[in-house]
Amino acid sequence: MTLDKRLGQRFLPYGANYLDWSDMTELREVIDQRVLFRYQTEGESMASRLERHVARRLGARHALAVHNGTEALRLALVSTRPRVGDLVFVPAVTFVAVAGAVLASGLIPVLVDTDESLSLDPALLPPDARRVVVAHMEGTVGPVPEGVPFVIEDCAQSLGARLPDGRHAGTAGYAGTFSFHHNKVLTSGEGGLVVTGDDEAWARMRGYHDHGSARVPGRYPTWDQDAHFGENFVTSEGVAAIQSQQFRHLDALLAGLERMYAIAVEALPDRPGLEALPRAAGDVKVSLRFRWESRELRDAAVAGLTDRGIANWTLGKYFLPEHPVLTGRRSLYADGFPWSLAPDTALVLSRDGFARTRDLLDRTLCVPLSPELSEPDQVLAVKAIRQALEAV
Repeated sequence: MTLDKRLGQRFLPYGANYLDWSDMTELREVIDQRVLFRYQTEGESMASRLERHVARRLGARHALAVHNGTEALRLALVSTRPRVGDLVFVPAVTFVAVAGAVLASGLIPVLVDTDESLSLDPALLPPDARRVVVAHMEGTVGPVPEGVPFVIEDCAQSLGARLPDGRHAGTAGYAGTFSFHHNKVLTSGEGGLVVTGDDEAWARMRGYHDHGSARVPGRYPTWDQDAHFGENFVTSEGVAAIQSQQFRHLDALLAGLERMYAIAVEALPDRPGLEALPRAAGDVKVSLRFRWESRELRDAAVAGLTDRGIANWTLGKYFLPEHPVLTGRRSLYADGFPWSLAPDTALVLSRDGFARTRDLLDRTLCVPLSPELSEPDQVLAVKAIRQALEAV
């Protein structure tokens, strides 16, 4: 599709624009070997190669590939050896998979209100908090709480981001999780990764993700006398191959986002009622974030951008205090597990009942950037975005 028809719209998710048959050397290698299960390869599996590369690229001690980002969250949570019904503090603004992973692990999510960046506000956490999930949403690096034994960084939307101290997002806490869903920074349709610097945690994750076994490649799984039960989260060689191809383009993708963001910052309109929210140096610049003076102006901007064919989205879908999975406390288990273990009181931490957060969400608008475009085409795309915003 040509730019004049796209008008700045991100036609495909970021990594999908870098998928090309001529570039799929890892996938061709896997197909040529005719082995798609990672533990049946004669030499090092593609999944192991991927994990080794990811650990080196992100500065993590260990990496483990799994089916998807939700499983990565579950694996990280279960590896903390919780008791059923334990509380897990999660952001009030994030995708429902975070709460779903907590509940699927037999634990209870407590919604924590956000700061101005819509990231979990650590100041609201109780001093005895033991498990906290921090979600780095939309490429924005949120604060990582200190003094909490098990901080899990959900980096599903922020692969390649860096914390203020230079460390990669996902490596500051107990574990970091990543997603390769279609709409993420890199994609294999589905797919996930978990990283950790804790040797014992990694051993627990590795066993649990393969039926609790101690797997030796090329052999039937074995279980020692200390084995615990597990599940099957093992990735396939084909998915690992596509993820490996995607990782080869990560630096180019991040650079393309940075370039278009810099162009946009210089060219966007300075008009009353509109604030372009700044991004930190370590953020992944997946989108431009705007905050309007009112919801009416925001909605008018949505209509104007949409009419011009320019992709955009709002963030109300991430507001968990109003999500039916949380408000209904329903379960497929006949006894309501794990909600049956939850206290009857409201499982929320907020200074004002989320009033400020609702207001921020109602006035926020995101417009994606297009890293695969050449610089001249990025300039044209930003011009189209500017014209749409000026017309509001």
